[in-house]
Amino acid sequence: MKPRGRVQMLRCAIVGVEATVAHTTHSFARHSHDRFGIGVVVAGGQRSASGRGPVEARASDVITVNPGEVHDGSPLDERGRAWRMLYFEPSLVIDTLAECGHPRSQDVELTRPVLDDQQLSMYFARLFAVAVHDANDNLACEEALLAMFSHVGRNCVTASARKLETIGSVARAKGRIDDDPASATTLAELAAEAGMSRFQLLRSFSHAVGLPPHAYRMQRRVLLARQLIAGGTALADAAVSAGFADQSHMTRAFVRLLGITPASYAAAVR
Repeated sequence: MKPRGRVQMLRCAIVGVEATVAHTTHSFARHSHDRFGIGVVVAGGQRSASGRGPVEARASDVITVNPGEVHDGSPLDERGRAWRMLYFEPSLVIDTLAECGHPRSQDVELTRPVLDDQQLSMYFARLFAVAVHDANDNLACEEALLAMFSHVGRNCVTASARKLETIGSVARAKGRIDDDPASATTLAELAAEAGMSRFQLLRSFSHAVGLPPHAYRMQRRVLLARQLIAGGTALADAAVSAGFADQSHMTRAFVRLLGITPASYAAAVR
């Protein structure tokens, strides 16, 4: 399975940051990231059901996503869309915002999924350029990172983030998946963990998490595979360790959720 168009992960000079570029007609299934994402649409447009409501983004718009925020994405027309994105480890965002004078909080949230903010777009372009293209200039990377997050802290975040609201029973089922996504756990076993019927769990889990249990487990498997690949594990071994039937199954899941192949990801992170 190959992406429809081009989605590419680039080498990035900043530890804790991943960079991607895309020009694609690919429609992304509902998923979430474990990082903050900030980017700019450079051509075309996209329609998304974000965690903060349905939105449309067009060329020059800034787009954002929070860790754990379930969203999808499809092009507005057959021409597709192009964007550049930087994904930031949550600890990096929290520390950088605090350094810029924002109140330190573990509950930071980017408040808007789409922004018409030309100044932020300019800061992003500078950071993307030095992090991807001027990889040896650490001073420029640090300055660009601080400049962008200084603006973000003043205009685009809140310290009282929307938290995932799960009742204890659903949280137990979710925790079982989080603890061992590679396990072939059944819906009946998750329901027993939660003290519900299978139907009750399916309905409650989907409402609380934003994804049904199977889709959530698949996403967690992709995340686990990414971590293994980034650590140097061979693709075939990462597939098995993450719970996929084989490497081709892992590749299909990668492309469906991330738009890139595991091999492309491996080449970028290594």
